[in-house]
Formats: sequence, structure tokens, C-alpha cells
Amino acid sequence: MKTSDFYFELPPEQIAQDPLEDRSASRLLVLDKETGETTHTVFKQIVDYLQPGDCLVLNNTKVIPAHLYGEREGTGASIEILLLKRKEYDVWETLVKPGKKAKIGTKIIFGGGLLTGEVVDIVEEGNRLIQFTYEGIFEEILDQLGQMPLPPYITHQLQDKNRYQTVYAKYEGSAAAPTAGLHFTPELLCQVREMGVNIAEVTLHVGLGTFRPVKVDNVLDHHMHSEFYQVTEEAAEIINETKAAGGRIICVGTTSCRTIESAAGEDGRVRPGSGWTDIFIYPGYQFKVLDCLITNFHLPESTLLMLVSALAGREHVLAAYEEAVNAGYRFFSFGDVMLVR
Repeated sequence: MKTSDFYFELPPEQIAQDPLEDRSASRLLVLDKETGETTHTVFKQIVDYLQPGDCLVLNNTKVIPAHLYGEREGTGASIEILLLKRKEYDVWETLVKPGKKAKIGTKIIFGGGLLTGEVVDIVEEGNRLIQFTYEGIFEEILDQLGQMPLPPYITHQLQDKNRYQTVYAKYEGSAAAPTAGLHFTPELLCQVREMGVNIAEVTLHVGLGTFRPVKVDNVLDHHMHSEFYQVTEEAAEIINETKAAGGRIICVGTTSCRTIESAAGEDGRVRPGSGWTDIFIYPGYQFKVLDCLITNFHLPESTLLMLVSALAGREHVLAAYEEAVNAGYRFFSFGDVMLVR
């Protein structure tokens, strides 16, 4: 299976640069995974495709303002870092640009000294472990100094940080948003609940894998970085009871999908617990729990596009993407959305 098998042409002007004023006003392409048939509507009509007794699985992770700009102590040279994951209390694995200026022992000053970081190790892929020192509460300093880590294809400045958060975000730890969830409003979620759809919240802190392109020709040679996940007893019970009663498990986003598939046994039951997952889902994978998927339109040759193809078939997915391109859909993080059912 070649990475190039998942390539498609996308005009740059169809990469969404800004979120819509109304989260639920995005266009929705509904794809039948068995037949490949498509339907076009708007996201607020997602309720037309849900049934009482179904279960929506949401990833309640919260994006931290993980993009920091600092200067090297002594030289004043500019350095930018992206916090990826907390290794210990004040030690973080980070992406650093330019890396050549961040040797072990290098000290980086942020906010005129409000925050100081020292490179203590160089790990896989050249990532740096940085130990931070500060006075006060780290999260408050980060909120003051950091910026939302928008993907590189978004060049516009985000005016409101909350537009890169889901309305149900709770637990801080992500370097990127679970973007399929950006389309829900509190009112729409209330409507979903009132119609008898169960909602299970899980957590997966989105990390480096979101920023890493597939650089190998053979898909099987790609290595996924691990990300922390947690499934509560309540969430596992809701999912398992829904499944046992014949309801559908509908994941909101690939991160929710990867979480429950990681937490499930071969019997299809989701086990509560937490840990690290590097699950890589591509065509040929047999889903243990998930039935349907709400997901944004993804980058060509990405692991996310491969996951969607595992569910609906590569040919169906690429045909739907071509249809979306021709119909002028908006792509990627702030773009339109697809329901695979």
C-alpha cells in the first residue's frame, strides 16, 4: 500500500483560513460507506442522520496555547517552540525552530523572563526536552505568553482563541484541536441529547502525529507517535450498553475513534483506563467498536485520510473528496465536514 495511493488535488484557495461565524453552518457531505453514495446538506442537519439509542463519542481534550516565541540567552537569537507533551511536571517534549540553536544546555527566555526554559535532552526526531522555571502557575503564564498552535496551512491570525476549541473542551493537554468537534454548538448538542442520543466523553491529547506528514513510500513503514488517552468507567459503560442494545457508535473525529479502538478488546467491549496509544488505522483494519464517523476533510497522503479510507474504502473516500473539491467545499481544520455512515 503506497502513500501516493491517498493523494488528491486540492486548490489552495479551498483551504479554510477562518472559522465560520456559526459553528454549525458548515457544509456536510454524507457518505454511505457501503455504496459510496453521497448527500449534501449543512451540519446543523446532522440530527436527521442520528437515531434514538445511538451514541456520540466526543474527545473532550482542550488545546493549550502551546506556541511560544523566545530568545536564546546571551545572543538574543529568536527561537520558537511548540509544546508537544508533558514528560514530567515542568519538563516538556517540544519542537524547536531552529533546532541548531537549541543544543543541550541552551537557555531560552520568554516574555522578558516570565518563563525560562533549558534544553536538557535531545530525543527522537530531534525533539527537545525543555525544563521550565517560573514563578507562579505555569498554565497562567502559558495563557499569557503562548499562542494557539494553528496548523502551518492556516496563515491568518486567529482573533478568538476559543474558536480553536470545541464547546465541550475540558482537560488541557493538546497541541491541536480535535477539529471535527468544532462544528457543534451547545444548542445542537442539547438537541442531540433531547432526541435520545447518548453522549460519551473520552480524552485523547492530540500530539506530534497531527503535525507529522507521512514521508515513507510504503504506508506500513510509517511510525505513529504515542498520545495519551483516558476512558472513564462512565464512558465505557455508555458505549458498551449502546452497542449491546443495537445502537450505533458514532465517533466525532479521528481522535475519538483512535481512543475507543485503542481501549477495546477483541470482543469489541471498551475497557476503562488510561495510557498511551500509537494505533495506526489504515485500509484492512477491522473496527472493533466504531460504526460511523463525523470527520473534517484531511490533508492528502495523511494518516487521517487513511483512517477514513479504512472505514469507507479508499475509492469511495477519494471519489467523495473529488466531489467535495468540485462543489467548492472548504478543507482542513476550519473547513467543512463529512459523515461516514
